[in-house]
Amino acid sequence: MNHLDDFYLNQEEPIKGIFLALKEIILKQDTSITNSFKYGMPFFSYKGKMFCYLWMHKKLQQPYIGIVEGKHFEEAFLIQENRSRMKIMMFDVHEDLPLEQIEAIIQKAINLYKTGIVKI
Repeated sequence: MNHLDDFYLNQEEPIKGIFLALKEIILKQDTSITNSFKYGMPFFSYKGKMFCYLWMHKKLQQPYIGIVEGKHFEEAFLIQENRSRMKIMMFDVHEDLPLEQIEAIIQKAINLYKTGIVKI
């Protein structure tokens, strides 16, 4: 096994299940998305450019997707905190994942690259 597999497998439930589901949802959005292990976390790239990542919010202990180019988004459910470029989408471990919302934000992020707003 590699560091990426270890990351997912070493999480405790329900975080493990949430991260594995998010991984599957993200990878299904486009064949040009790849998953690797960078900076100690699962990182997703679109055509080799950093795209999004999975992590846990330290204070709130909630899993989230970090959108690398989140500064381009105005959705109220995305949180910037002290980040200049990235925004995060947090998930409540006691609720179902908002599949349509996740897919919509991932597609919107992909379009930043496809339209050239973010250079590949």
